[in-house]
Amino acid sequence: MTKVMAFGSFDLFHKGHEDYLMQAKQFGDFLIVVLARDSSYEKLRNKNPMFSENARLGVVASKDYVNKAILGEKVDFYKVVEDEQPDVLVLGYDQIVDEEIIRDILAKRGINSKIVRAKAFMPEKYKSSKMKDRLGV
Repeated sequence: MTKVMAFGSFDLFHKGHEDYLMQAKQFGDFLIVVLARDSSYEKLRNKNPMFSENARLGVVASKDYVNKAILGEKVDFYKVVEDEQPDVLVLGYDQIVDEEIIRDILAKRGINSKIVRAKAFMPEKYKSSKMKDRLGV
C-alpha cells in the first residue's frame, strides 16, 4: 500500500482544495490529510481562520477520497510525517516551502518520502484568499 500525505489549512474548503486532494490521491492508495492547527494558521497568516480546526477537520474527513484526516502538530511540524511514514508528500502549488529543506529534515529523521507538487486548478477563481476577498472576509 502506498501512503500519500497532503497538507493545508482548508479554511473555506473549495474546488481548488478538492482538486489538490484528488491529485494527491492519484499518487497512492491511502490519502492522509494533515490540517493546520488554528495556532499555526494564525501565526502564518497573522489572522484567525474563518472556521475552527475541528470544523475544518470535519469537512476534510467527510470526503470519500480522504482515508484519514488529522490535525498537525503545534510545535514539531514534521512529527506527523515521522509518525505516519508516507511514501509520498504532495505539496500544494502555492505552498511556500523549500523542498530541499524538507528533504534534508526528513533525511535526518530517516524518512525517505518522495516530494511532489500538485498543479494549480483555476487559481484565478479557486484560491482561498481571492475567494475571501470577494466575500469581504
